[in-house]
Amino acid sequence: MPNAKVLSEKQAIVEALVERIKNASAGILVDYRGITVAEDTELRTALRKDEVNYTVVKNTLTRKALDQLGMNELDSVLNGTTSLATAANDPIAPFRIISDYSKKLGDRFNIKAAFMEGKVLNEKEIAEMAELPSKDALYAKVLGTMIAPITGLAVCLGQILEQKGGSLESAEPEAAAE
Repeated sequence: MPNAKVLSEKQAIVEALVERIKNASAGILVDYRGITVAEDTELRTALRKDEVNYTVVKNTLTRKALDQLGMNELDSVLNGTTSLATAANDPIAPFRIISDYSKKLGDRFNIKAAFMEGKVLNEKEIAEMAELPSKDALYAKVLGTMIAPITGLAVCLGQILEQKGGSLESAEPEAAAE
C-alpha cells in the first residue's frame, strides 16, 4: 500500500493531466522507443516553436486522466513507452510535426492515437490532420483570397487610366489639387 505522500503526488499528476488534456484543442500519444537524445532534442525544439507541450507520461496515470475525461477508448494504447503532445492554440501543429518525425524516424517513433476537442480520432483522420497547412498558412490563404478582388480592381483601373493617356503619377497631383 503506497504511503499518503506518494498517493497525493500521483493524484496531483493525474489532476494536472486532466487539466492539460481538457484545455488542449488537440493531442497525440506517441511511442518514442529507440530515438536518440539528439533526435528527441530536435523534436522538442520544433514542438516548442509551435507552442506544443510534449512530455513523457506514465501509462497508468494517463489512463486515469483519460478515463476521467471519458476517453476510455485510448486505454488500449497506453502500454510501452508513451509521450503526449498537446496544443492549446494551433490544433494542427502537433499532428504536422509528430507525423513528419514519424515518417522520418520510421519504426522508432510511432503515433499510437490522437484526440481533438475530446473526440478520439482514427488513423485516417490523423493522417488528414497532418496534411493540413499550419494555422498561419491558412490565415495567409484567407487574407490572399480577400485581397485578390481589390488588387484586381486596382490593376484594372490602372490599365484604364493608361489607355486614356494618363498615368498614376499625374493623377495623384490632380486629386490633391482639388
